[in-house]
Amino acid sequence: MTEQDALAQAARWWRTSICDIAPGRIAYRGYPIEELIGRISFPAMIWLMLRGDLPTPAQERLLQAALVASVDHGPHAPSIAIAQMAVSCGLPLNGAMASAINTLDDVHGGAGEQAVALYDDVLLRAEALEIDAAAAEAIDHFTTTHSKYLPGFGHRFHPVDPRAAPLLGLVDQAVSDGAVSGRYAAAARAIERVMQARKGKLIPMNIDGATAVIYGELGFAPPLARGIFCLSRAVGILAHAWEQTGRKDRNKGPMPKQFGYKYEGEPRRGLDATSS
Repeated sequence: MTEQDALAQAARWWRTSICDIAPGRIAYRGYPIEELIGRISFPAMIWLMLRGDLPTPAQERLLQAALVASVDHGPHAPSIAIAQMAVSCGLPLNGAMASAINTLDDVHGGAGEQAVALYDDVLLRAEALEIDAAAAEAIDHFTTTHSKYLPGFGHRFHPVDPRAAPLLGLVDQAVSDGAVSGRYAAAARAIERVMQARKGKLIPMNIDGATAVIYGELGFAPPLARGIFCLSRAVGILAHAWEQTGRKDRNKGPMPKQFGYKYEGEPRRGLDATSS
């Protein structure tokens, strides 16, 4: 293989349709960086990088709303607490952010992705069923095969999540303007109705359910719902980690030092008694 052939093979291996860089030239999805700087918002840049083109103003507003709504939920959130502990143990900001973001998995941070997938299931079943019947089937399938906890509904802290209604209001406005279809909003509300009928009380949508409606309406695949959530929550993680750098805590544990913990292991015993 000649050197020219090797370079051509390497170029084919490291191929991308996202970023085009050469000496003195940078372009994202074909747009020169000098034309993007100062002219598009960060949410629009996220859309461009993930989707290949610029969003409409209505799409940009919805994406921006979802990003703003998910930025933070206080230090009792595991990812935020981990960021604070990491900084107190001497990690730099990037290390604290990486430690925190790595906790955003299925249990803490994955509900948005799961909710989009759940809505997709409702809409698929609704091709043959009335939407409430489709929602009932989708709920039963999820709780049987995944978890008794339905992603996107109810909240352990908020009786009614204050972030959900404003987000859904923006979706409804976008539907009225013809910017999105409203199919995902309909699926989510069908789930609410079915759950209310079954339980005798409303189990309202939370932030994950509402942002999942937005991501679904905007055409993002379920895994991207989690990825975009990570982008949003990284802002809160960075803010709390930076705040922690100004404090004197060292090796900050998961609870204040004056509180103990419950030991549930073997009672105190001696080695000689065990080995005799």
